[in-house]
Amino acid sequence: MNSYFELNISINPCMEDIVSDICFTNFDCEGVVLAEETYKDLEMISTTEGTLRVFLTSLDKNPYEVLKTERELLKSRGFSDEELGSWEITVDEKENQDWSKKWKEKWTVTNVTERITVVPGWIEYKPKPEEITITLDPGCAFGTGTHQTTQLCMKALEKYMKKGDTLADIGTGSGILAILGLKLGAKSAYGCDIDDTVIDVCYENAEKNGFSNNDALVFELNTADKINQKYDFVCANILHNVLYEIMGDLKNIMKDNAILSLSGILDEKKQIVLDAIERENLKIIDTITQDQWVSFVVLRT
Repeated sequence: MNSYFELNISINPCMEDIVSDICFTNFDCEGVVLAEETYKDLEMISTTEGTLRVFLTSLDKNPYEVLKTERELLKSRGFSDEELGSWEITVDEKENQDWSKKWKEKWTVTNVTERITVVPGWIEYKPKPEEITITLDPGCAFGTGTHQTTQLCMKALEKYMKKGDTLADIGTGSGILAILGLKLGAKSAYGCDIDDTVIDVCYENAEKNGFSNNDALVFELNTADKINQKYDFVCANILHNVLYEIMGDLKNIMKDNAILSLSGILDEKKQIVLDAIERENLKIIDTITQDQWVSFVVLRT
């Protein structure tokens, strides 16, 4: 490839994962970078926070039209202009200067908790005793462990999932939560998504983490309302409005006394999810926050 395209999108930084997912779904996208920072004498002198840089191998679709349509869809689901950011974009064609390595330089090891660490696949990392590492290539799918919403679910899994539990991850993205569940001692883990492009990625990530051809780990195209099995622990890291719509379906796949970890919720949108929790008579046992995001851990009694 002699050149590549760099798409720069002005966003609210909290929308990074959502806009990244839109780009991976609609374009020939190989990686994203947010908030590059420049330091001098340990002091930050410039930042690109609020600009998502997207690296594309081609421009088969018009990015202006795609992003306009997707932004209007999110607004119809309750997001404000302020929450989304402007989504003004620029597109530049650039000579190939090993761009695939360039975006990787901005990713590093993510310590989610004292015990759980996410490591990009190209980085050599020696874990500490008792440390659980998840090996992923950031940017491959929604939910790479670097975003607050994913980390909130990971913290809930570590705190509340019991060894031997059966786990379901609804809207699995990269498969990271299902993979973590098995590493934490789940008897089995099931992940589903409505995006057919992520299923192969999930299995690739499972293989990177030692779960190749493991019958205890299944990924497939599906939605919560079509699942017949019931689980001890359910994760749902999805937009607040979708959580509101499917809360009853999530409850239906929970065993009695099962735990549900809800994430993907902006603090100012939490009441919408709280209303759905109350509607389904679920009991909140913990609220976990990180930056502008909130996660609820609930119990089916």
